Amino acid sequence: MSSWSHRHVIDLAAFSEGDFATVLALAQRFRSLPVSGARKLPALQGRLMTTLFFEPSTRTRSSFELAARRLSADVQTFSPASSALSKGESLLDTALTYVAMGADLLVVRHRCAGVPRGLALALEAAGTSVSVLNAGDGLHSHPSQGLLDLFTLARHFQPDAPTPEALRGRRIVIVGDILHSRVARSNLWALTACGADVVFCGPPTLLPEAFASFLDAPPPGLQRDPVPQRGQLHLCRRLEDALPGADAVMTLRLQKERMQQHLLTSLDTYHRLYGLSHERLALCGRPVPVLHPGPVNRGVELAGRLLDDPQRSLVDEQVRNGVPVRMALLYLMATRDGGDGGQLA
Repeated sequence: MSSWSHRHVIDLAAFSEGDFATVLALAQRFRSLPVSGARKLPALQGRLMTTLFFEPSTRTRSSFELAARRLSADVQTFSPASSALSKGESLLDTALTYVAMGADLLVVRHRCAGVPRGLALALEAAGTSVSVLNAGDGLHSHPSQGLLDLFTLARHFQPDAPTPEALRGRRIVIVGDILHSRVARSNLWALTACGADVVFCGPPTLLPEAFASFLDAPPPGLQRDPVPQRGQLHLCRRLEDALPGADAVMTLRLQKERMQQHLLTSLDTYHRLYGLSHERLALCGRPVPVLHPGPVNRGVELAGRLLDDPQRSLVDEQVRNGVPVRMALLYLMATRDGGDGGQLA
């Protein structure tokens, strides 16, 4: 297992191909552990993970807590409704309170982009050794979701040895509300780092032309891209143009509140133009897997029959893979070798 130097995990843009390989290899080892009998590993015994979720979550929060417990870490849960935030305490002071209680790692989710990064920098400035893991911030990033999607695809293409090479040269289509999706952004950094070509597909209101140059500049906060040669990004307005030749298709949750912003005409129209079904996937030219980060709006992003088809849908597999991938992240961050301890990844 190669060394790991990332103190914080904020964004997958700073991951090298070696970083992705490390996570996939470790996740595969955790994934292969027996699902019955003694499930706990003593790897993080005595460590404390605190979840600071300022935004609702079911899958991500539960998955992180289960992952920590399977590594024998202690878990502490923060509840905004019953916290001192309602009395005027700042977010940083709230975090420092948990640090004073012994937290080694903070898993932070917030509706505003940049909060986990700002918190990580503030904790460093305060002289703490605590790590911050971004569990989703605004429209910016959702690194653990991007990693579990990558792991799910790598296992599909190369079940016995899921590596970044399993994605090289693949055409991965991501359909839907790209504009408001931190999942799409995280998947873009992960997939192109592994040599896949990504196709973003959606209506113009949800896929601005500006995304065409998303990969042209170095990742935010970095002077150079840690990946020497990425896969390419293409934009498509019509699903019929995006699907031919695809190796996998991911559809994103359509946030119904966007209809109130006049970005969509109707859900029926969206499903007719961008919804996935067995019939529409025939355009790929061969059977391909379908992914969705959840929760799914049946009959909008995905036809119910396709979602329930175990031969095509990897949605349940994504949920299942969330635990070993997050175990891998927690383990790597808690046992890192020091390296560049100040790097925000």
